[in-house]
Amino acid sequence: METKVLVVEDDPTLLETLEYNLARQGHGVCMAADGLVALEVARREHPDLIVLDIMLPSLDGIEVCRILRRETNVPILMLTARVDEIDKVVGLEVGADDYLTKPFSMRELLARVKALLRRERLIREEVAAENGAKPEDASKDILTFDDLTMDLARHEVSLAQTLLRLKPKEFDLLVFLARHRGIVLSRDLILERVWDWEYDGGSRTVDVHVRWLREKIERDPAHPSRIVTVRGIGYRFEG
Repeated sequence: METKVLVVEDDPTLLETLEYNLARQGHGVCMAADGLVALEVARREHPDLIVLDIMLPSLDGIEVCRILRRETNVPILMLTARVDEIDKVVGLEVGADDYLTKPFSMRELLARVKALLRRERLIREEVAAENGAKPEDASKDILTFDDLTMDLARHEVSLAQTLLRLKPKEFDLLVFLARHRGIVLSRDLILERVWDWEYDGGSRTVDVHVRWLREKIERDPAHPSRIVTVRGIGYRFEG
């Protein structure tokens, strides 16, 4: 099935280049050159992935990402000409799944797009296999730990029957930890498996997302009992 990619970029030359290369990879491509139009196209076309530049007219990419995250879990790859780490952190905090700094090679961008698109499928297939199900039955998987429930098909998490608002990476991280309950997972392994490559944001990214999760699922985030820190290594999910 053809995947649809929304490219949001105000540089017409780069926009055309991205459209051409993504189409050659078999993706359907829709485009927008400013933030407000991007929101309209995203809501109308329901893309499978969004390539989103930060510096946009009308509405910048950070705000576009922030708004979209309230409406959808679609993977978002952000582009920027900036190189400061703080820009990466801000992008991730508003819900971006990955970050690419200009100038970049088209080969790298296509690899990132491919990785983001396959991430959900791989997670579902792996969970299905662990539960003795066929990949197509992965939508039936529900993980339950006392009053904490994770619905993998709906990408929903509830605590004491109350639906939680998790960002996409928070959901992915929680599922990964939960599927390896009782096992100490290093930050490097978490970056590799949850972010699907050797993410260059460093282990701080993992710590930030764990902190966000604890604020939502722990009875006392200051003294967590579900996601436990293993000093000098990483984290262990206790359920």
